[in-house]
Amino acid sequence: MRTTIRLDDELYRDVKAQAALEGRTVGEVIEDALRLRQRRRQIDASFEPLPVYGGSGVMPGVDLGDMAALRDLMDADASVDAPR
Repeated sequence: MRTTIRLDDELYRDVKAQAALEGRTVGEVIEDALRLRQRRRQIDASFEPLPVYGGSGVMPGVDLGDMAALRDLMDADASVDAPR
Protein backbone atom coordinates (compact mmCIF):
# COMPACT_ATOMS: atom_id res chain seq x y z
CA MET A 1 0.00 0.00 0.00
CA ARG A 2 1.23 3.46 -0.73
CA THR A 3 0.68 6.29 1.71
CA THR A 4 2.06 9.71 2.52
CA ILE A 5 3.45 10.51 5.94
CA ARG A 6 5.16 13.55 7.40
CA LEU A 7 8.52 13.01 9.08
CA ASP A 8 10.80 15.31 10.96
CA ASP A 9 13.62 16.43 8.61
CA GLU A 10 16.40 15.16 10.88
CA LEU A 11 14.66 11.82 11.39
CA TYR A 12 14.25 11.42 7.63
CA ARG A 13 17.94 12.19 7.03
CA ASP A 14 18.94 9.60 9.65
CA VAL A 15 16.64 6.95 8.16
CA LYS A 16 17.83 7.73 4.64
CA ALA A 17 21.48 7.40 5.71
CA GLN A 18 20.74 4.11 7.50
CA ALA A 19 18.94 2.79 4.43
CA ALA A 20 21.87 3.73 2.20
CA LEU A 21 24.34 1.99 4.53
CA GLU A 22 22.25 -1.17 4.51
CA GLY A 23 21.47 -1.08 0.77
CA ARG A 24 17.74 -0.81 1.44
CA THR A 25 15.01 1.69 0.72
CA VAL A 26 13.71 4.25 3.18
CA GLY A 27 10.34 2.50 3.03
CA GLU A 28 11.88 -0.84 4.04
CA VAL A 29 13.59 0.73 7.07
CA ILE A 30 10.35 2.44 8.13
CA GLU A 31 8.37 -0.80 7.65
CA ASP A 32 10.83 -2.69 9.86
CA ALA A 33 10.57 -0.01 12.54
CA LEU A 34 6.78 -0.21 12.49
CA ARG A 35 6.84 -4.02 12.63
CA LEU A 36 9.15 -3.90 15.64
CA ARG A 37 6.83 -1.43 17.36
CA GLN A 38 3.80 -3.63 16.70
CA ARG A 39 5.62 -6.75 17.92
CA ARG A 40 6.68 -4.95 21.11
CA ARG A 41 3.09 -3.86 21.77
CA GLN A 42 1.88 -7.45 21.31
CA ILE A 43 4.53 -8.78 23.70
CA ASP A 44 3.74 -6.09 26.28
CA ALA A 45 0.02 -6.92 26.05
CA SER A 46 0.71 -10.61 26.69
CA PHE A 47 2.23 -9.98 30.14
CA GLU A 48 -0.10 -9.97 33.09
CA PRO A 49 0.38 -6.97 35.35
CA LEU A 50 2.23 -7.67 38.58
CA PRO A 51 0.28 -7.18 41.79
CA VAL A 52 0.96 -3.93 43.59
CA TYR A 53 0.75 -3.74 47.35
CA GLY A 54 0.45 -0.66 49.49
CA GLY A 55 3.49 0.65 51.23
CA SER A 56 5.77 3.62 51.51
CA GLY A 57 8.83 2.39 49.65
CA VAL A 58 11.76 0.27 50.72
CA MET A 59 12.23 -0.98 54.26
CA PRO A 60 14.40 1.04 56.66
CA GLY A 61 18.08 0.31 56.23
CA VAL A 62 17.75 -0.75 52.59
CA ASP A 63 19.80 1.20 50.05
CA LEU A 64 18.99 -0.02 46.53
CA GLY A 65 22.04 1.83 45.22
CA ASP A 66 24.46 -0.26 47.31
CA MET A 67 24.30 -3.75 45.85
CA ALA A 68 26.92 -5.26 48.16
CA ALA A 69 25.07 -4.04 51.26
CA LEU A 70 21.76 -5.17 49.78
CA ARG A 71 23.15 -8.65 49.10
CA ASP A 72 24.57 -8.84 52.64
CA LEU A 73 21.21 -7.75 54.04
CA MET A 74 19.35 -10.38 52.01
CA ASP A 75 21.80 -13.10 53.13
CA ALA A 76 21.68 -12.08 56.81
CA ASP A 77 19.28 -13.68 59.23
CA ALA A 78 19.03 -10.46 61.24
CA SER A 79 16.09 -8.09 60.99
CA VAL A 80 16.38 -5.14 58.63
CA ASP A 81 15.78 -2.80 61.58
CA ALA A 82 18.68 -4.28 63.59
CA PRO A 83 21.64 -1.91 64.10
CA ARG A 84 24.73 -2.67 62.06
